[in-house]
Amino acid sequence: MQTSLQGIAKKATKQKKYRFRNLAVMLNEEMLLDSWRFIRKDAAHGVDRVNAREYERNLEENVRKLVERLKRGSYRAKLVRRQYIPKGKGGKRPLGIPATEDKLLQLAAKRILEAIYESDFLKCSYGYRPKVGARDAVHNLTVKLQFGTYCYVVEADIKGFFDHVDHDWMVRMLQERVDDRVFVRLIKKWLKAGVLEEDGKVVRPVTGTPQGGVISPILANIYLHYVLDLWFQKVVKKQCRGEACLIRYADDFVAAFEFQEDAEQFYRQLPERLEKFGLELSAAKTRVIPFDRDTPSDGRRFEFLGFEFYWGKDRKGKPHLKRRTARNRLWASLLRFAQWCREARNLELRELFRKVNAKLRGYYNYYGVVGNYESLEKFFRHALRLLFKWLNRRSQRRSYNWPGFVALLKHYRLEKPRIVWPPKTRYTSSG
Repeated sequence: MQTSLQGIAKKATKQKKYRFRNLAVMLNEEMLLDSWRFIRKDAAHGVDRVNAREYERNLEENVRKLVERLKRGSYRAKLVRRQYIPKGKGGKRPLGIPATEDKLLQLAAKRILEAIYESDFLKCSYGYRPKVGARDAVHNLTVKLQFGTYCYVVEADIKGFFDHVDHDWMVRMLQERVDDRVFVRLIKKWLKAGVLEEDGKVVRPVTGTPQGGVISPILANIYLHYVLDLWFQKVVKKQCRGEACLIRYADDFVAAFEFQEDAEQFYRQLPERLEKFGLELSAAKTRVIPFDRDTPSDGRRFEFLGFEFYWGKDRKGKPHLKRRTARNRLWASLLRFAQWCREARNLELRELFRKVNAKLRGYYNYYGVVGNYESLEKFFRHALRLLFKWLNRRSQRRSYNWPGFVALLKHYRLEKPRIVWPPKTRYTSSG
């Protein structure tokens, strides 16, 4: 971290109500050039069709001109190119792709906001933050449910969160810690930037922040920090008769309670709280679930961050919280793998298997938790069948029988399913 960012972080930690000034001045050539190393060089280009490699060829000059426009106040955010990517059950998720120059500027602003807000964010927040991630959220939720006194879970889903962030509320929340009109105006430009749809139509958003924008994750965390985290910590928990906890990863969250009346009260209050800030719950995906050691596992399951949680028995016959890959996530992963095999089947075999192994390692690194080996094996078996199918379609003639395919797998040392130890997250009763 740059010295200036370290200074901001220290002051933010010591003075919880301090409002930072002169932040826009930090968006200078030194900051932008330092931020460039964090830009993905293989990312898709924006509406200007300038990718990172092309921008980098004359990086210092490009950055100098950008800073000059910032100082003159003539900087304008370019349109965000919208692309739709497949998601589960045949749906599509909108992804916003800013221009390379806007990405760089957003990344520098994001680093400044992170320095301010990291000390403010509560321990229940795990999404898009340094040194914590989805696996940490899953692990900490597991520990809390296994060893805590929680018997009821509220599973909730915010409908189209990134499309419904209220801009006025977003600005008011930023102003709790930022007293720099130029810096806030810059963020408003990104929020108001037009979106170029795939059919060429330009949409001017009234609410929301584009998924895929570099600045969007930190803004989402700030928004839900005030909307949900602080409210749960300062209001909901104080109303509860028993224990209560919240685990949130971006806009995905689960709340657990010791007593049924506490869970039902939170379930009733939550829609009204979210509505105040322009957000809405998905009624079909929000429910209160009895979830304790003595509850039969049939029908008493919930999903969080790609895992299905349920109670079972350990080897000694004692109640044990179990996790397995959520079925919809398992089949979605296999669909993506099948599509990749189809597109990559004509690669040179060494390169093909290098990429296959990278995909398998990534899958195991996320889903390879204790107790989930059966799901890993299921994914591996289906992945082998898909690979066998598409390798035999490299030409008009059949390339491999099954014994020949197995020999090929041994030669290239295909990654086998394995359990990855839980992340080193210490259990705390806070959050």
